[in-house]
Amino acid sequence: MRYTNFRPDLENVKRHHENVNPNFEFIAMMASLMSIVALAIDALLPAISEIGIDINSLDPTDNQLLITMIFLGLGVGQLFFGPLSDSFGRKPIVYIGFGLFTVASVICVLAPSLETMILGRVLQGIGLSAPRTIAISIIRDTYKGDYMARIMSFVTAFFILVPVVAPAIGKAIMDLFGWEAIFYVQLFFALIVAIWFWRRQAETLRPRYRIPFSGSVFINGLTEFSKYRESIAFTITSGFITGSFLVYLSAAQHVFENQYGLVESFPYIFAGLACSVGLSTFLNGTLVMRFGMRNLALMAVTAFCAIALLYVFVFYDSPNPNVAVLVLFLFTQFFCLGFLWGNFRSIAMEPIGHIAGIGAAINGFVSTVMAVPIANFIGSFVEDTVWPMFLGLAICGMISLGIMLTVRRRNKILAAA
Repeated sequence: MRYTNFRPDLENVKRHHENVNPNFEFIAMMASLMSIVALAIDALLPAISEIGIDINSLDPTDNQLLITMIFLGLGVGQLFFGPLSDSFGRKPIVYIGFGLFTVASVICVLAPSLETMILGRVLQGIGLSAPRTIAISIIRDTYKGDYMARIMSFVTAFFILVPVVAPAIGKAIMDLFGWEAIFYVQLFFALIVAIWFWRRQAETLRPRYRIPFSGSVFINGLTEFSKYRESIAFTITSGFITGSFLVYLSAAQHVFENQYGLVESFPYIFAGLACSVGLSTFLNGTLVMRFGMRNLALMAVTAFCAIALLYVFVFYDSPNPNVAVLVLFLFTQFFCLGFLWGNFRSIAMEPIGHIAGIGAAINGFVSTVMAVPIANFIGSFVEDTVWPMFLGLAICGMISLGIMLTVRRRNKILAAA
């Protein structure tokens, strides 16, 4: 059965949602489904050194894998859960993901070595890919266009609250009960969200739009996805931008605790930088209907490149600047991200609403699998100074800007033809 057969009727069903005001509970629930990922990553940041000692892994660059490898699981898992959700519905797949996350968390708690812990983190990522991907599919089932970008921005702004507080919460839990308790708290939060989702969220994939499951469902979905060049382009840009941010995420603990010696202050610095992303994401939700997601994304990626290049040129062959200067650069850099993530994802998803599940899976898989090696490669140079991180941010930003300008020019040519 061809995917294009589903599109016209489905778009008519969705059209009436365009003028519906955002539902706070819907936004909060979708943000909660996605924020379990942030909790699983960010709450563990202050504990990386302690975990390394307990599992006899004393190399800080090796221990960064505890952060980056969960993203590998997030990318791979989407390839399975996205197509399955198009066939069996959104809700059952979310429950399967929560179950796998539970098993993976137990593996992490009992891990005797770095290798076993990494296995558990990869499995955690695979499990969490289900609620993360399905949340995006549910949003795309319900909204479209700039309005979808607005909803995505509000969801992301709400979800950013977790990275703001997660490191401080993780440190407090570790100081009181040990690092293992961080995983138990994650499981408790996942249980609460799963029950809320079960009780309050209706299935958004109507039975008549379900795609019969077969061995070729992914191949057919990939073929359909590849027809939309804008979806491909903004999936790739998402990979470069996510990869550049993942460099910071994996190296932040090493930079602030080891390079700057700010062990006690690290959770609060991390929270302040997360606030910059949350603020810009909220602003994007209020501005996107006025300026359009493509224009806002272009302005933001241009600023992203300029800030990174400024740091690269000013501090070339120099030691780390004062921590206040570094935080100022990172704050403005991450302020741009709030105008990129939601808009990039919305632009990529806009033409593929008729395959929202597999579309979100391909988008997430490609961008995440791109991000992991980018982060691991650039992060390996962030040993004594933070300068390589900004060089990586600049390169990733410039590649993304070049792709965006190419797509923009092509769209103008097609519009004029």
